Amino acid sequence: MTQQDYAGAALGRFIADFPADGFSPALWHEGRRSLLNFFGGALGVAQDPAVATALKVMAPFSGPERATLIGRPEKLDAMGAAFVNCIAANLLDFDDTHLETVIHPTAAVAPPLLALAELRGFSGAAVLEAFLIGAEVECRIGVSVSPGHYARGWHITSTCGVFGAAAGCARLLGLDPAQSWTALGIAASQSAGLVENLPSAAKNVGMGNAARNGLLAALFAEAGYGAAPAAIEGRLGWARAMGDAPDVERITGGLGARWEIARNTYKPYPAGIVFHAVIDACLELREGLGEVADILVEGDQLLLDRGDRVLRNERDARVSIHHCVAVALSRGRAGVEDFSLAAVQDAEVAALRGKVRAGLDASLPRGAARVSVVLADGSRRVAEVRAPRGSEGRPMSDAELEAKFFANGGSAAQAEAVWGLDRGASVGPMMRLFAAR
Repeated sequence: MTQQDYAGAALGRFIADFPADGFSPALWHEGRRSLLNFFGGALGVAQDPAVATALKVMAPFSGPERATLIGRPEKLDAMGAAFVNCIAANLLDFDDTHLETVIHPTAAVAPPLLALAELRGFSGAAVLEAFLIGAEVECRIGVSVSPGHYARGWHITSTCGVFGAAAGCARLLGLDPAQSWTALGIAASQSAGLVENLPSAAKNVGMGNAARNGLLAALFAEAGYGAAPAAIEGRLGWARAMGDAPDVERITGGLGARWEIARNTYKPYPAGIVFHAVIDACLELREGLGEVADILVEGDQLLLDRGDRVLRNERDARVSIHHCVAVALSRGRAGVEDFSLAAVQDAEVAALRGKVRAGLDASLPRGAARVSVVLADGSRRVAEVRAPRGSEGRPMSDAELEAKFFANGGSAAQAEAVWGLDRGASVGPMMRLFAAR
């Protein structure tokens, strides 16, 4: 195999050599949208016990340099800040989604970039460049092993997020193509995360590690560490060790011309992306609905695998077909409070959850759903949604993204700083706006 044949070599050249003026205005703007959505999600849970616990665990081991924790007065070193801010961004399942892979691109990539830029004085434009490069690498590696990777039990946002974080940090540090290739190889040995753990706090650790370990991989590459040339696609490399023969063309084909991150989408509801069509269908059916006897939700295998589950806590609720149906039909909404423990324990919601069944319809595309409601009088009402709110077919506008940001506790000054990120000589002033006083 020649150097030209390795996936890591092609990605290394892309990371290091893609020109700063090569990003289209539309892609540049999509990067800003992703970051605004990221900051809003992290702000909304800044005081959550899961975030506080992560901070408590990391703080005693933090080095002397200090980076901002979003929505909090404390600071940590770059590794710790990347870890905690990643957890916060992903905690409510309210972050962005690349639907084909079900990767949440920004949560693992943005935190190490922001911490590194804050501590080393990189410009906002450099951060935005690095984010787009990192998120693209993350999604391309993800599509090369989808859908088998996720179906096999690997939490793809964590397992591929470490590659995105490594790629973005390599770009920000100015690593050359060989060093950038090495950073990805080092990241391959630090990729982990299990779908089985998604309803538990163990998910948080996997996410935090993706952000932190990606930064670590880039720093080791900068310092001269090495990695195997085919660490991603080799016979004993990352992809095959996790069970898949990767589609290398999906990694390398059209690099810099066709962008996976341009397909990023944003959530109007704090639940898994595949449940948004279910929620929209129920909101459509709710008007004038009488007493419900039975509810059938149909979708593809991923919808069933992800959401046909026993409900035990609020984490389960955010990835539950039954709970999404129950809150949308009974409350006419699906906001943050509707996926809380109080909502899980609500008697009316629980009773309606018990009437929900899930069934497979393989003809429905990923992200689509059909909801059929049988009423007590025997009549039946059906709604099918193929392009839910926030999807590629029905994207959220800038105004809707801002409204979501403000609902999560963001201010007009903070939003203005994110929209103008690329005009800042450093990210320091923006990060100070996001530090709680």
